[in-house]
Amino acid sequence: MRKFIRLTICFSVVIAAFLAGGTYMKAVSADVDYDSLRRFSQVLDIVEQYYVEDVKQPELIDGALKGMLQGLDPHSAMMDKDEFKQMQETNVGKFSGIGVEITTVNGVVTVVTPIEDTPAYKAGLLAGDQILSIDGKFTDQMTLSEAANLMRGKKGTELTLLILHKNSNTPVSVKLKRDDIPYHTVKVKELENGYFWVRLTRFSENTFADLRKELDKVVKKAPIKGLILDMRNNPGGLVDSAINIADMFLEDGVIMSMKGRDGNDELEYKAQKQDDDIKAPLVVLVNAGSASASEIVAGALHDQKRALIVGERTFGKGSVQNVIPLPDGTGLKLTVALYYTPSGKSIQAEGIVPDFEVLWESPRKAEDSFSVREKDLTRHLETNPAKETDKLSQDLESKELLERDNQLRVALQLVKSLPVIQKIK
Repeated sequence: MRKFIRLTICFSVVIAAFLAGGTYMKAVSADVDYDSLRRFSQVLDIVEQYYVEDVKQPELIDGALKGMLQGLDPHSAMMDKDEFKQMQETNVGKFSGIGVEITTVNGVVTVVTPIEDTPAYKAGLLAGDQILSIDGKFTDQMTLSEAANLMRGKKGTELTLLILHKNSNTPVSVKLKRDDIPYHTVKVKELENGYFWVRLTRFSENTFADLRKELDKVVKKAPIKGLILDMRNNPGGLVDSAINIADMFLEDGVIMSMKGRDGNDELEYKAQKQDDDIKAPLVVLVNAGSASASEIVAGALHDQKRALIVGERTFGKGSVQNVIPLPDGTGLKLTVALYYTPSGKSIQAEGIVPDFEVLWESPRKAEDSFSVREKDLTRHLETNPAKETDKLSQDLESKELLERDNQLRVALQLVKSLPVIQKIK
């Protein structure tokens, strides 16, 4: 069984600590700009003494730290104890909220993608939608962590978002009810005899192990003729999970590389040949909601000529964040590197262009989505051994799925002809 590849980045952090009265402790680095620190201390004193409301120094410093990180890029952030705990829960895959991945675009909180089978997804939120307010609180001055924190909450509680849909000029009010966000990140369904649809909704701690388990079950029954790896609207997640999943389909060669600030400190991750590598023809489905870890997998399989990429240009998040827990229970999420595909290309702000661009036929509605019902979940099917009547029902569901999803139809036709395409090449 393949061992997990763990992502570790070493770097130094310089911390300057401030005391009341305008003085500060000696900084760790000898190259500190003391004039800048002095100016910070002076402004801190002025705000404490003259601001219209009484604001405590720890609150001011917390705000300064959040502003400093927010000013770097859309993905670096300072997290308080609750935000840090929630981020950890997200990576494990257990939390309550509305199920939407967000970023900032020109200072506006913007949807990267709704997570499949969540309140946001069912309400029709789409990649590119702007979230103008949350329960009447405007988001233009919020950090991403603050906006995410407001949208999370106890299951069953309601919230109202003011949404400006992409390509629309009029905001609309959308009421949602928070729910437990599904932590099943892997779905597997047979579309035709030997051809399987593999849906990855996120890269969490369990995604690799779950996918390995489900594909092992499939292989034991019959050889796989072809796979469609569907990462549409997959916002990413853990990098090590993406590396291990890409390695399932590759026997050697580079999966990805990362370069830090100096450009010389390059980390390279290579595939390792394993007995359980999947060698079946492969097509990867992506769209504008495929981001980060999804792009790592798609980029590796594309550059290694292991798969055809079908769909739409991906989101274009080519940066790597390290999460640093701090002694007081808070956390720091800091962009420390850019990652590169095997060909040496950075997809930052560019995305991955598919080999075959296939646009969605019409704007997605909740009832027209390519999601499947609860009984299509692999784990649910385990508890109900297949019978002849079940097989007929599953065949009908696969047909309906293909009928309403033109991108999946094209992917299936391509994966069935992929051996021929490879011979031509």
